[in-house]
Amino acid sequence: MKFGYFTLTDNPPAYGTARRDPNQFLREVLKECQIAEELGYYSAWVPEHHFGLFGCLPSPAVFLAHLAARTTRIKLAPATVLLPCNHPLRVAEEFALLDLLSDGRAIFSAGRGYDKREYEAFAIPFEESRERFAEGLDLLRIAWTKEEFTYHGRFYTLPEPVTCLPRPVQKPYPPIYVACFSRPTVEMAAEQGFHTMFAPFAAAMMFGSVGAAVQTYRELSASHGHHDARAKCSYFVNVVDSKAGELETKERLRRYLHAVLPAFPGDRATAPPHIAYFADIVARLQNMKAEDFGERSVVTGDPETCIATLKKCEAAGIEEVILYFNFGHFSHTDTLKSMERFAREVMPYF
Repeated sequence: MKFGYFTLTDNPPAYGTARRDPNQFLREVLKECQIAEELGYYSAWVPEHHFGLFGCLPSPAVFLAHLAARTTRIKLAPATVLLPCNHPLRVAEEFALLDLLSDGRAIFSAGRGYDKREYEAFAIPFEESRERFAEGLDLLRIAWTKEEFTYHGRFYTLPEPVTCLPRPVQKPYPPIYVACFSRPTVEMAAEQGFHTMFAPFAAAMMFGSVGAAVQTYRELSASHGHHDARAKCSYFVNVVDSKAGELETKERLRRYLHAVLPAFPGDRATAPPHIAYFADIVARLQNMKAEDFGERSVVTGDPETCIATLKKCEAAGIEEVILYFNFGHFSHTDTLKSMERFAREVMPYF
């Protein structure tokens, strides 16, 4: 099992006077990604978030292209492209270009997102997110596999033949992962032959555990004739020496999760049906205390405890865990220390 660096560049208004300068924060994230390669991490995953509503990195393709020029080995991935708010043909071009500039190091990941405010700013109907997402993935894959094509969908129409240039270096195209927060998304990914990315907290709510989510996905994939079904998951992480340090990490996670709640649909009565399950997540998070967070949410404790939790991911068939170190206003200096310690004391056991 491999390990990657992951951040959502969380910097929401709820942090108040503790909010970072976003320009400096992104410079620090760039440095963290470079250090991740030096420490032996397999990949670097950066987000797409707009307008400072939660995160502050709006264009993963631009960021990763710059990172490609400063690294030689680490895989480069978005976590995740907000596909319904982007034209899939433009996304296909940008990530094919990233694949070329990085000599085949691009990984692609897309999701529907959950923040209605971002959709509204781009004049995209939030209630169409599921249909736009499925059609966008279809068009993106066609753009990477056919050199001349037309397309006639509900949202995207290309009446005259076009070609996506440059062509991806990886054949037939970079690995495609779908961020899965609900069973319908898992079913779509399995049917279409896409790989999956799970958040353990959401997977536990939907399926009971990450292991059960992966098993369901793989069984569904096999039923559709797809036998190369791969799954990754993300985890908040911090290796510590004491129960006090563990509780402090969980308190930081609680602050982070409460800060992201305004981005989630919180009312089942007004949320679009396909995303109404987020109201359940909101209700649960609002009532949780720091000590309530367990291994379904965060990997923390001494090295042995962290290894034991991650061994369960390995046994479940997770191919890679992408690790969120700098959540909840964790300083750049502390993030680098946490990354180094994990690489030294946990990573060698996998």
